[in-house]
Amino acid sequence: MGLMETSALIRPEEYLHTSYSPDCDYVDGEVVERNVGEHDHAWLQLRIGSYLLVVYGPKGFDVVVEQRVQVSATRYRVPDVCLARAERPMEQIFSKPPLLVIEILSPEDRVSVLRKKTDDYLAFGVPNIWVVDPQERRAFLCTRDGWLESKDLILRSVDGEIVLPLPEIFAQM
Repeated sequence: MGLMETSALIRPEEYLHTSYSPDCDYVDGEVVERNVGEHDHAWLQLRIGSYLLVVYGPKGFDVVVEQRVQVSATRYRVPDVCLARAERPMEQIFSKPPLLVIEILSPEDRVSVLRKKTDDYLAFGVPNIWVVDPQERRAFLCTRDGWLESKDLILRSVDGEIVLPLPEIFAQM
């Protein structure tokens, strides 16, 4: 599915009360489609989410896929995978920064669009932003200083508490 923006602006309340399949981002009044639906993307999203849930769920973390995150008053992003400290009740839409967001690239993704997403996450205060490219088998850590490639494909949170060994996951692909 190609990236497409609607021409008519809508209010955040309308976005929040509308179901999209797959879910879309909302940016300053525009509903923005996300590139999803291909096997490599879906497979990797499931494997990463499952790995994080099995390893970090028992340690007090919630792992979710495609949950809306309100990054500002007029922007909602839908990361492929999020990890947050488990709280009860859990927010239906994150209004506080999760500890980790992961974006998985699709072949149609453009760097300029992805950069805007990661900038939104950074401005919102997400401490760990990872971008994974299943086709090239590459991974990046996104910080205010730029994107740093993880040459060993082992992604680590800034505090070292969360570790994602992508070589183990890619070996199953």
